[in-house]
Amino acid sequence: MIKLVSLSGSPVENSSTEILLQKVAASIQAHLKDHQVEHTLVRLNDLEFIPCQSCGKAPTPKFCFYNDDITALYDKLALCDCLLLGSPVYFDAISAQAKALIDRCNCFRPPDFDNVDSDHDFIKLIKRKRPGAMVLVGSEGGWFEGARRCIAGFFKWVEVINEGILIYRSRGLVAGSVMSESNKLKEAEQLGRHLASVLAVEYEQR
Repeated sequence: MIKLVSLSGSPVENSSTEILLQKVAASIQAHLKDHQVEHTLVRLNDLEFIPCQSCGKAPTPKFCFYNDDITALYDKLALCDCLLLGSPVYFDAISAQAKALIDRCNCFRPPDFDNVDSDHDFIKLIKRKRPGAMVLVGSEGGWFEGARRCIAGFFKWVEVINEGILIYRSRGLVAGSVMSESNKLKEAEQLGRHLASVLAVEYEQR
């Protein structure tokens, strides 16, 4: 089974961010008809969790010292075969919900206090790389590079290879407005098709 996880950093249900994530995921599933694909959509705004407390210690063998709604999500992130992350762009950055989740994933590379890996200061808990993509939604005149760089850094940290970025510049503040943008929906479908082709090759190589 191919495990696909979509993380929505939007505080609005059925937002353009969530719609585009769903479109990409649906396209992946449609283009992997010969494989069983399990898709999990996580609305970060629905979770209750504390921000990273910068403990400064390795929580091994757990991912984190704290138990909250992020605890169950850790295994999904570690075991998924493809990761999609979407966020609206606020103040040239990702949403608070998305950033808080990313900070809590610092533990995917705990500090190497015991010199387990002499080549790195941090231990890689995830041993394989997975494909992924990002979705960013903002205003017509918005600046997306700050948000892109944040998610790109997160992807590198959790062993995800970025296979594409989907940017939607909304003309207004209407939730779900992307539904009237056929070209953008087609772009989401094309991104999903590409990810499906990558996953198909990786699945055959297992």
